[in-house]
Amino acid sequence: MALIKISPIFLLAGLMVYGMELLIAAPIAFFYAVIIAAIVEKYKFEEAMDKGIEAVKEMIMVFFVLMFAYAVAEAFMATGVGASVILIALKLGVTGKTVATVGFIVTCVLSIATGSSWSTFASCAPIFLWLAHIVNGPIVLVIASIAGGSCFGDNIGLISDTTVVSSGLQGVKITDRVRHQGVWSGLLLIISALVIFLVSSTMGLSSVQGDANAAIAAIPNEVFESLAQERPAAVALLNQVESGVPYYMVIPMLAVIALAFMAKPTLICLGAGIILSCVLGLIAGTIGSVSEFLELVLTGFQDAGSISIAMMLWIGAFGGIMSAMHAFEPISKFFLRISKSVRQLMFYNGIFTLIGNAALADEMAQIVTVGPIIREMTHENVEASKENMYKLDLRNATFSDAMGVFGSQLVPWHVYMAFFVTIANTVYPLEQVNAIQVISKNYMAMIAVASILILTITGFDKYIPFFAIPSEPDVKLRKD
Repeated sequence: MALIKISPIFLLAGLMVYGMELLIAAPIAFFYAVIIAAIVEKYKFEEAMDKGIEAVKEMIMVFFVLMFAYAVAEAFMATGVGASVILIALKLGVTGKTVATVGFIVTCVLSIATGSSWSTFASCAPIFLWLAHIVNGPIVLVIASIAGGSCFGDNIGLISDTTVVSSGLQGVKITDRVRHQGVWSGLLLIISALVIFLVSSTMGLSSVQGDANAAIAAIPNEVFESLAQERPAAVALLNQVESGVPYYMVIPMLAVIALAFMAKPTLICLGAGIILSCVLGLIAGTIGSVSEFLELVLTGFQDAGSISIAMMLWIGAFGGIMSAMHAFEPISKFFLRISKSVRQLMFYNGIFTLIGNAALADEMAQIVTVGPIIREMTHENVEASKENMYKLDLRNATFSDAMGVFGSQLVPWHVYMAFFVTIANTVYPLEQVNAIQVISKNYMAMIAVASILILTITGFDKYIPFFAIPSEPDVKLRKD
């Protein structure tokens, strides 16, 4: 009976591994779960559907946030916010010793501004790889550094779809989630940047400065043609870097981040970013009119509605039915049996998300599949006040996202790695790299995955502001 109840998860995972799009796999798994619920729990079809719809109702605010997030990402890419980040960094000068470190920092910041690791990598790879070529920099280290940096904003950015979805599935506010992991993420950035710089310093690299315009001019036409097919927004951003945009275009991104750390509602944070990018874009001339800008917002809304929101509707309904028939109870009992404390249970939640990401080879599939499981395991097996349970939910949301995004960088067969390696070999055909080479130099991913697991199991997270989770006796396991 337990295997029958959990079989919809196996079906969903199997369809994903087979290569089916999640937007198709999720409805198939949902209707299969309805049939299973009708058989094992004697639900009528209407009752099973109601269980799914009730779960979706709790996610309504997430849908609004997701639409705004996509609109902000579209606006930031088109109005010059992203280009201003790159230009400010390159103004400081780049050498063979610093090209990997600068590329890492730029992609960290740009991924927060765009909310997309894929677009960030596609935009920055041509610039920094050809810069590395000009200054005789370390190509593999540069690729690994900008790959790790591109995932930084995907894990903490307000406009990242993985941030929005992982937070929504755990029932936490995105701004609370950002505050919870903000200091930890900042430390990750600083430590990873130092490690990359120290590694670069031991390689005997050149101290001659390179020029971004020279690097862009060196990019072959066929590279631009390939990028135009893979990521059109990356070409637009490269053109803005080459032509130049005012430095004040970075203000909308800074405003969004500042409002988030002030714990303002997410929609206010994102709305401020949209308004400021429109106003400053009109002043800078990166957009021609308000109607042109509204077209960008419309494109963002359409992109969210066509894929992410539709997918979340099905996944939310699927999770509601699975929860109603207690399908995750066997997994929950196993983790409870091997756990001696709440911290150990949370640690196993992190391990579970990492394994799920490797098995599914897709970070979003892991978030929507494993996310509801670790939430139910926590709520069913832990006795805690509402406030303390919320802190555990924040850690589960961070686990889902961090193990999905950063964990992907350590899995050679993951779709992230396939994309990054393909783009790198396309934009810089002079040196072909493989996934193993990139993984071996991705210090950001290694530090992120190892640190969150170690901090959780040891309790050392208490030394990082806002990042601590409660321990016994404030929380306790239900061993009965």
